[in-house]
Amino acid sequence: MSPRRPSPRRLVWAVVQGWFAAVVVVIAALMITTRIRVRNRANRGDGFPRVPPVAVPVGEATTITTYTYGDDLYDDMLTAIAGAQERILFESFIFKGDAMGQRFKRALVRAAERGVDVRIVYDGFANLVVSPSFLRFPAPVQVLRYPLISGWFVFNPRRWGRDHRKILVVDDTAAFVGGYNVGSEYATEWRDTHLKVEGGSVWDLDNAFVDFWNLNARRLPMLKDRGSPSWDPRVRAHRNLPRQLVFPVRGMYLEAMDRATDHIYLTAAYFIPDRDILQAIKDARDRGVDVQILVPWVSNHVVADWLSRGFYGEMLRHGVRIFRYRDAMVHAKTATIDGRWSTVGTANIDRLSLTGNYEINLEIHDDDLTKHLETVFASDLDNATELTLDEWESRDIVVRACELLLAPLRPLL
Repeated sequence: MSPRRPSPRRLVWAVVQGWFAAVVVVIAALMITTRIRVRNRANRGDGFPRVPPVAVPVGEATTITTYTYGDDLYDDMLTAIAGAQERILFESFIFKGDAMGQRFKRALVRAAERGVDVRIVYDGFANLVVSPSFLRFPAPVQVLRYPLISGWFVFNPRRWGRDHRKILVVDDTAAFVGGYNVGSEYATEWRDTHLKVEGGSVWDLDNAFVDFWNLNARRLPMLKDRGSPSWDPRVRAHRNLPRQLVFPVRGMYLEAMDRATDHIYLTAAYFIPDRDILQAIKDARDRGVDVQILVPWVSNHVVADWLSRGFYGEMLRHGVRIFRYRDAMVHAKTATIDGRWSTVGTANIDRLSLTGNYEINLEIHDDDLTKHLETVFASDLDNATELTLDEWESRDIVVRACELLLAPLRPLL
């Protein structure tokens, strides 16, 4: 009697189980080796090049200051909080309970004690490892913890988006937005980019916070939408809103890339583009646009690093230049095009940010600010190593196997 053959269903299930087990082993190994590399990087203590804060007038009613170092940013944010007289709107994806987080908490509490209306939003899932006692604030501070699932119907994808935004608005006169979360590590060890907006365009960030608060803080006092007396089309805030299935940041990138005629300089903490974004980049190269992309050599999310690697070969063969940032985690989410257009914000070039999370990016049409951001990009390239096509194609078979094994995870990130 011949042995019984396994059914196709059992064969498929066995393959899936084998793949899953292999993925777990590979990810575990990558996490261990990455942790060692990051620890060695931190122990060097030699820092990284940075550009001091620079304020650039944009039009007649707005000034935008660019920050590339956390300590500089946090000093100005804390100064703004200390000087608040009427209202503080503070939103952070991650709000660590370390020394820097404690400084922000004390400043926010003191502002509330002197009569300032203080509203705080943080993402509940991103702060699971933060002590609950740290995230409790005394009255009259109003705190919104954005939950893991917003609503009862868990199968609705609109309810799963994380609040990945980082916003601070003080008295409708100054607003901050960009990639920096709040924590001591980010102050000196991460290379990120943040903006301070002063003048008429503060309303865009104020309104973004107000809308989010009023949509989600049902048991807390609502915020009044004050409207805007001015509208400067050179500065626009694009907000991804999973609850409404609205994702304009992705559309902003696609449209801007299609307009490029000379160059695109892109800094991406986690670069996992969908097919349309990737095609827009390749189309730009096909018409002669110089495309340069800066990514971390080693990021804080090893799986994202390896999923990103899956696009390197295709881009390098198209003539895209890829640079890997050394000795620090580059967490910035910025782009400049043709010296005329720029964006800085919270959205990464991946599916989680572009079609999943609550995000906010400023789109700015201004030559002077864009040129300054390109100066920042050039400074970052001084601390980066270019990846060549020859180097990429010479990687060993084990590396190729790991990339292939992890490739099915791309749609998840």
